[in-house]
Amino acid sequence: MLPEFPWLSLVIWLPIIGGLAVIANGDKNAELSKRIALGVAVAAFAVSLPLWFMFDASTAAMQFVERADWIPAIKVEYSLGVDGISMPLILLTTFITIFVIIAGWDVVTYRPSYYMGAFLIMEGIMVGVFSALDAILFYFFWEAMLIPMFLIIGVWGGPNRVYATIKFFLYTFFGSVFMLIALIYMYFQADSFSILDFHALPLGMTAQVLIFIAFLLAFAVKVPMFPVHTWLPDAHVEAPTGGSVILAAIMLKIGGYGFLRFSLPITPDASAELDGLIIALSLIAVVYIGLVALVQQDMKKLIAYSSIAHMGFVTLGFFVVFAIVRHTGSADGAVMGIEGGMVQMISHGFISGALFLCVGVLYDRMHTRQIADYGGVINTMPWFGAFVVFFAMANAGLPGTSGFVGEFMVILATFRADFWYALLAATTLILAAAFTLWMVKRVIFGPVGNEQVAALKDLNRREALNLGVLAVATLAIGIWPKPLVDVMEPSIVHLVEQVQVSKLATAGVHVDAGAAVAAELVQMTPAD
Repeated sequence: MLPEFPWLSLVIWLPIIGGLAVIANGDKNAELSKRIALGVAVAAFAVSLPLWFMFDASTAAMQFVERADWIPAIKVEYSLGVDGISMPLILLTTFITIFVIIAGWDVVTYRPSYYMGAFLIMEGIMVGVFSALDAILFYFFWEAMLIPMFLIIGVWGGPNRVYATIKFFLYTFFGSVFMLIALIYMYFQADSFSILDFHALPLGMTAQVLIFIAFLLAFAVKVPMFPVHTWLPDAHVEAPTGGSVILAAIMLKIGGYGFLRFSLPITPDASAELDGLIIALSLIAVVYIGLVALVQQDMKKLIAYSSIAHMGFVTLGFFVVFAIVRHTGSADGAVMGIEGGMVQMISHGFISGALFLCVGVLYDRMHTRQIADYGGVINTMPWFGAFVVFFAMANAGLPGTSGFVGEFMVILATFRADFWYALLAATTLILAAAFTLWMVKRVIFGPVGNEQVAALKDLNRREALNLGVLAVATLAIGIWPKPLVDVMEPSIVHLVEQVQVSKLATAGVHVDAGAAVAAELVQMTPAD
């Protein structure tokens, strides 16, 4: 049996309490605040590692489960647990936060303790989103994410930070209101706020469609999907480097996670009925947003639009499930599609985070993100140029990097559903190479652009450490993705089995008929 130790609570509350301690220490001793922040970030990653090493990859059951009454009057619980879908995302969160802290070490001079404390609090909240098994607890963490990110962009952002912050807040808060309404409706139907009880809740088609739309409004904004994507480029451009890294590497994945944890298992019939809409929006993101990225003059905007296109691959892999089953009568390709989407989310966390760190390196030296202001950077920053080229190739899906694995799996799965879907999806391999190499050509190669570029100094140890570790992670998944896929597979297989079972036939049955299934999923892992 797994030891009865509150690992998840520790991973959630250690960075939150640590962040509050960093803020309380203040800026009078900024160096101490930085050291505390880094120590807390490393400790949070260290205590998240048992989730990987002690995880039983042979079962889809929730593991590391914790339960306590929170608001007994309405049956709200402090309920936590992870499976093969949420656990890798928690490790990604604790891993990336370390680099955010290191990246801001010498760069952030205005209230650095508050800056780093905000990111630590943000880390704990995001882990809470990925591990919550109670819908109200999930919603609490989901909404709480807005506060530190609102402050990070609004206080340490660029000249138009107020506009970007308000736009970010309104978009995300608007979608969340509809999700809350859906959760309250299901509470009255299930007499519980347990997410796993919602999975077993019989629902009619009308209810499923309305709930699906409510979830779509919340999760599509967070991904973000076309056409509710316009807040992301503005937020990225105005956010400090650390804010852009967290936005791209972690926050966008929360929208994709929401589709897997809520939309697909709770509303399988509506998901099957409306899958064409999601596939269409995903393909528009892949093709149209890829074309938009081609004409960007700001490096951050280009990478932001690239993120939208790559996340289109994620939602395509998740919702092509139903088309595959309809076309082939088999769920094999469906499992591959969702696995590809998950691998793409983890990979994109490394690659997009690294690219934003690269832009931050240049911006710290020249205080401009305009592509036209550079040229020939590799002549003065050879190590930096090598890292940029590597991450650009990974972003374009070069075989041997993590960027290839997820995209290839999604395209292969999509071929089983429809040739034209796969053809449109595969255009990302051309478009991503086009806009990424166009940026690299103009910024990194060629003659030295101006005197400022000629005076640039190459990476310092802090910057080289950040980019070097992320490069190793990108290569590791690209060369050997099997450990990651093996961890996810039982949970994804179980999810695909769930979405193939219609809830319409049992819509008149009381939710207790499915209680045995829900109870089985929350059991602790069986003994070795």
